[in-house]
Amino acid sequence: MNVPIATDESVRRIFEKMSEDSRYFTYVAEEDGIVVGFITCVEVLSFDDPDDYIKINGIAVLPEYRRRGLGQQLTERAEQDARHRGANSIGAATSLNRTGSQAMLNKFGYEKFAFWFHKKFSVK
Repeated sequence: MNVPIATDESVRRIFEKMSEDSRYFTYVAEEDGIVVGFITCVEVLSFDDPDDYIKINGIAVLPEYRRRGLGQQLTERAEQDARHRGANSIGAATSLNRTGSQAMLNKFGYEKFAFWFHKKFSVK
């Protein structure tokens, strides 16, 4: 399975759409005025979680800035915001071959408990 790679253009388009919807929130890590990492989340409604939950849509830190605690700081900030919004949980989905992301989430206290199924539609 191929892991999709985000491009500058796709990231710009997505952030533009998310900025128009108050359910989304994003935090960035900056160093010397340069964005070196981000986490973006969305409030999600679910029948099995009546108080809403927060889904981490994406988290990334530039390779040369990893292992400095930025991912943990970004995740903790998102968790703080989730609590402030009244959510009772926070979660993330990651592809099977992103073992680094899985290890990081495990380290931060996240538990694997489900599978995520995904189906692509062809664009017409």
